[in-house]
Amino acid sequence: MKTSFESDYNNGAHPEVICHLLETNGKQSQSYGFDEWSEQARQKIRTACQCPEADIFFLVGGTQANATVIDAMLQTYEGVLAVETGHINVHESGAVEASGHKVITLPSHDGKMEANDLEARLKAFHADPTLEHMVIPGMVYITFPTELGSVYSAAEIDHIYNVCRRYELKLFIDGARLGYGLASSECDFDLPWLARHCDVFYIGGTKVGALCGEAVVFPTGNAPRHFMNIVKRHGALLAKSRLAGVQFDALFTDGLYFSIAKQAIDKAMQMRSLFQEAGIPLRPSSTNQQFVELTNAQMKHILRDVLFETWALIDEERTLCRFVTSWATTDRDLNALKEALRTIKK
Repeated sequence: MKTSFESDYNNGAHPEVICHLLETNGKQSQSYGFDEWSEQARQKIRTACQCPEADIFFLVGGTQANATVIDAMLQTYEGVLAVETGHINVHESGAVEASGHKVITLPSHDGKMEANDLEARLKAFHADPTLEHMVIPGMVYITFPTELGSVYSAAEIDHIYNVCRRYELKLFIDGARLGYGLASSECDFDLPWLARHCDVFYIGGTKVGALCGEAVVFPTGNAPRHFMNIVKRHGALLAKSRLAGVQFDALFTDGLYFSIAKQAIDKAMQMRSLFQEAGIPLRPSSTNQQFVELTNAQMKHILRDVLFETWALIDEERTLCRFVTSWATTDRDLNALKEALRTIKK
């Protein structure tokens, strides 16, 4: 079987998560988020975020979480601002638009939104005499880390959040890979800081050690009215809510979520060194996503033993490819890549 670096959700769940699922499997519980493990997980997440009043809801996946949260927090005539490369704009099959909200795009700077671009767009909108005929911006959406593996600094997020508050917009941070972003050497803030600088975010489990699940956090207890009804309307309310609750209960016990994310980052940096030693160009990234420039011949050679994702064509001879580590990446996986790189013809 080939070694795969295609994604960070191509394994099952971390062994401690599986063990907790097995340990609790024979116990009965309430449903729809009222089970004991979901409540334990909420308390642990509130402690980790230093947000004792936080409203926390467990949904199954990232697209589901994005579409549900955005729909819940916007009026019917409002849209959400995101960069052109933002996940909701390019990789969610129009899920946000399907709920009736336009994605309003801004320029992408290595995957990131810049506060100056945001403010310029908002100034232009409010100065337009025909704004009553337009989709009104009601929310700003960013990902941390970004689709391109870049990491916002505290100053960058703070500037964006300040613009949002000046224009009375909500800031939503997609944290599908939140653990990997926080573990990056470039990250200059922690989870409690992040929770204080947005209106809603989610903690990704699917890509960070869980079988599935995302924990949506409204840090100040500011969930929209009847949010649970909105979740159900989106088909996102689990009857067996324990599935997510048990997993997050395990992930937020003894810092497991953060330690396995750090492990993935360590493996990504080792992977990065392997490409550098082979003289293969990489794009800057301090997260678990590494973007590599491969020739057609190099791609064909590596694919004999190692799987990865093609991201974008550079020219007729070269392709930008994505290699992703996760909590499950092993030294054996890296050795397979090392051997493939060693045998590439110079």
